[in-house]
Amino acid sequence: MEQSFSEKPLPLLLTASMSTEDLMLVPKPVKIAPDDISDWEALLVPLTNQLPYITPLESLSNRPLTFTISDQIYTLVYFHCEEYTSGCALIEDVNDPKQSPPEFLPQNGVPKSTFFEAIGSRGLPQMFEVFERLSCKAAKALGTKYYRLGSLCAIDSSLVDATLSMEWADYTAKTNKAKVHLCFDINFGIPRKIILTEGKGAERPVADMQLEKGQTGVMDRGYQDHQRFDAWQAEGKYFVCRIRQNTQKTVVRELPIPPNSNIIFFAQVYLGDQQHRTQNTFRLVGFKVGRKLFWVVTNRTDLTALEIAQIYRLRWEIEKFFAWWKRHLNVYHLIARSPYGLMMQLLAGLITYLLLIIYFYWRYLEYPSLFRLRQLRRTIRIERALRSIPSILLSKRKSIFLFMERRGTWGKLNIIVAIF
Repeated sequence: MEQSFSEKPLPLLLTASMSTEDLMLVPKPVKIAPDDISDWEALLVPLTNQLPYITPLESLSNRPLTFTISDQIYTLVYFHCEEYTSGCALIEDVNDPKQSPPEFLPQNGVPKSTFFEAIGSRGLPQMFEVFERLSCKAAKALGTKYYRLGSLCAIDSSLVDATLSMEWADYTAKTNKAKVHLCFDINFGIPRKIILTEGKGAERPVADMQLEKGQTGVMDRGYQDHQRFDAWQAEGKYFVCRIRQNTQKTVVRELPIPPNSNIIFFAQVYLGDQQHRTQNTFRLVGFKVGRKLFWVVTNRTDLTALEIAQIYRLRWEIEKFFAWWKRHLNVYHLIARSPYGLMMQLLAGLITYLLLIIYFYWRYLEYPSLFRLRQLRRTIRIERALRSIPSILLSKRKSIFLFMERRGTWGKLNIIVAIF
């Protein structure tokens, strides 16, 4: 019998594979672009360097592709870098006859029908490859933050509002939602794996696919599953997972509680009642943050109670990523309604985020922030406006840019052009 949608997630799993040596790299900021190129070009340098190595996208007919996979990726990255309200707004702006298209985008314009057809039907394997390559590039540029705590991956999901016509995104009788399951590498601050399901897609089976041998999955109480805890123990997978307060605990051995700390409980325990008890014992930590009590279980025996509590607090990194990613990159502003097209958009949003990480770390030794993003967007608009200046004024390009940047506005451009 054919599996239901919730039992069989969409075949849209992406794994950015990094070796153990990659995970142990120390931060080594490398100059990725010369100083005399535009910020838009500098942002795209890592992407441009990787595109020649991905699998070519072949045309299904005798006619060559007019909208190549490179055009497709560059256009989607531009959509997320700017603040467009829809795909149509993007096409209208790129095809604006009053100004030149952005660099690397098709200079003859982007046909509307071709753009939306491409998103919904082709290029997904190539997007997977680009994301994997950029993940490795970002890891090499950034280095690990928490070397002594091992490989930490926060696992969580987020809902995407879907239209009523997206029948595959079943959620409730009156609403449709899709669910994005993400594995976020805490050591580097970058996304590693993504799975797309319907809104009611189960989270625990997805965690099996996201967590790898030797990694430590950091999860909230929605992932509590005693049978899976035992299975992960047998498979060599580690976890730090919050559990419900009413979970029955059978203490096998009490462990020393560090003095002058917020730790109130530390012991080796069995979880569950007699019928649903775990086969293995795990370490359980209880700690308070303000008036709130947290119970966190793990199968790692090399960690102290304070380190276990610290690792669970690091789970907040994926929450901050989801909030920043959704709010500032328009990732959940739908430009496609099929599972294929939505996954394309999500991957493009992840690729854009990785490009921003590499760019901002190279330029400012910082992770992405709203201030830096707005600064970059303003610069990209200025550079695009300068490209629309007649060739006779190109020699004045640098002085115009400095004048406009110093005043924080590009409305002076018309006055300067009139003077020249």
